[in-house]
Amino acid sequence: MLRIITQQADVRAELQRICDRTHDEQVLHKEATVREILQAVKRQGDKAVLHYTAEFDKQTLKAEELRVTGSELDAAYQQVSKELLGAVRLACRQIEAFHRQRVPKSWVHFGDDEVVLGKRYTPVDRAGLYVPGGRAAYPSTVLMNAIPAHVAAVPHVVMVTPPGPGGAINPAVLVAAQEAGVQEIYRIGGAQAIAALAYGTETIPKVNVITGPGNIYVTLAKKLVYGTVGIDSLAGPSEVLVIADETANPVHVAADLLAQAEHDPMAAAILLTTDAALAKNVQVALERQLVDHPRRIDTEKAIAHYGLIIVVESLQAAAEFSNEFAPEHLELEIKDPWALIPQIRHAGAIFLGYSTPEAVGDYLAGPNHTLPTSGAARYASALGVETFLKHSSIIQYSQTALQNVAGAIDVLATAEGLPSHADSVRRRIQQE
Repeated sequence: MLRIITQQADVRAELQRICDRTHDEQVLHKEATVREILQAVKRQGDKAVLHYTAEFDKQTLKAEELRVTGSELDAAYQQVSKELLGAVRLACRQIEAFHRQRVPKSWVHFGDDEVVLGKRYTPVDRAGLYVPGGRAAYPSTVLMNAIPAHVAAVPHVVMVTPPGPGGAINPAVLVAAQEAGVQEIYRIGGAQAIAALAYGTETIPKVNVITGPGNIYVTLAKKLVYGTVGIDSLAGPSEVLVIADETANPVHVAADLLAQAEHDPMAAAILLTTDAALAKNVQVALERQLVDHPRRIDTEKAIAHYGLIIVVESLQAAAEFSNEFAPEHLELEIKDPWALIPQIRHAGAIFLGYSTPEAVGDYLAGPNHTLPTSGAARYASALGVETFLKHSSIIQYSQTALQNVAGAIDVLATAEGLPSHADSVRRRIQQE
């Protein structure tokens, strides 16, 4: 049952416990395993990838079977309904329209004395997208990762995803990848997939940036290859925090909490409310909705370990507790959500009002659903076009402009003990 806490002294400790739920003593052991996998793939390429695919995914493949074929991609369209294809295409349009608003523009400024300064944005050459499998198929994750890369004009987009029985990949995932412009798809998952993207193998190309969520092994692998490649973030188990007042519908709030808890046994579902009656009503509604739930076992585990209802004194207190937790998803199911927005400092995505469940953002509102977790919203942001871009500074000085700053550069270079820095300027000035 979803617990209710009314003692404020317990709130911070509970929120911290939930935030730290991935920092257990087993992580070090798992990290050692991941390091071994990374090194094996780096040294042995396809051979290691195939070995770990057989060991962990229980699929025996040959190197030539790793890449999804054109005939499989064509067949996927025959295996999805017209309704699903229509929904995927609608989501594509919505997501692309949002991300096109976020493309940074290169710029150049012409200043005094013919000083030219600017910034130039260019995409990475190759992006690698990780799409999880296992408990469910995630065509929405394909779209959320591939479309920003497409909008950023990345010329080569590669996707990896774990194989199912017989090496099959869910047709909805394959269709979504094609609709979003992915050029190559490989049936591999886990840490070995991250290693293949980071280092390259005989079959799988090395990329510059890896994005997409996964299990703890995938997350640790991304952490360890960072520096060799760029990454989007270290995504942990998903989480939602709902702030609700007496005007919220308890059935809707309960459904939103369950929508998060059904993801994973380690997913977090938290309600902060100013109304004790709503707290109890949500607790009852949630139990009713759990009856005959298709994913009841995992959902109940999440609720039991990382579900929580907290009764607070005011919406201001709720906002402060939310900021301390820095949730991945924050729902404001209150009478005037815009009035509380100025008090919200840390959240991956904010959903305002009674008609904006998190599921809207998960699928097709447009903003990305790949978001910072486990408190990372204090310093990190959603995946976006910027993830696939880097920028170069543009600098040009005329002879007059260089003369004007030569003295200051000389002083600074001398202070740092770098005489050739000063000399590189001085020699140009002395040519006059």
